[in-house]
Amino acid sequence: MLKILIRIAISVVVVVGLVYGGILLYTKVINPPEGKLNEDDLSAIVSDSSTAPSTDTELSTAPTPTPTQDTGITGTWLATSESTVGYRVKEVLGGVDTEGVGRTNQVNGSLTIQETTLLSTVFEIDIASIKSDSSKRDSQFTGNIMDAATYPTATFRLLTPIDLGSVPSDNQNITATAEGELTLHGVTQLVSFDVTAKIANGIIGVLGSIDITFADYGIANPSNAFVTTGDTGLLEFVLAFQKG
Repeated sequence: MLKILIRIAISVVVVVGLVYGGILLYTKVINPPEGKLNEDDLSAIVSDSSTAPSTDTELSTAPTPTPTQDTGITGTWLATSESTVGYRVKEVLGGVDTEGVGRTNQVNGSLTIQETTLLSTVFEIDIASIKSDSSKRDSQFTGNIMDAATYPTATFRLLTPIDLGSVPSDNQNITATAEGELTLHGVTQLVSFDVTAKIANGIIGVLGSIDITFADYGIANPSNAFVTTGDTGLLEFVLAFQKG
């Protein structure tokens, strides 16, 4: 009897080890999460002069400022399909630390500049279009977590104009702090976050991220017996704009 119990215990340990090892191999080697959006991504989108503005202009209704002769950036700029917005959240999958990452390029929006001041910006994200490397995660995300059927979009609107100080030269990085309203899951919160921007080839690129505490937006933690999800996450983005 004792030998049988020992064999069962050894078998259980072996199976658990194989499962853990398989998850570790998959999440760390075979299919690791995508890296965080960074300045390389920002440089990449402004190096592509072939990007086209979105054909959906619903959010691009900000009044066009009076043109000036001394700045080429004055005007309204429209988000292009080269934009990327998504989420990043820590997960523990079968005891292995990893990250869930979902992204979309379905971004509609605009920014309006008068001389050296960013007067306004607003962008809207199609929640159902955000995809990760797992269809099960995507189903959870658009269903139980974000309830995309009820709250199909997420939006950000700048509240405080940003003074750039001067007209940026090509490929010059500009950093600033943005303050505005972020709406997720039907709940709007004031947010403040840092952004990096640059202009080249007629494209303005904007890189940034916003820390999210899910409970602040009424978003339930979807953890279960196999997957544990953190209570916070990151909304990350690299946006491309062309003059409208």
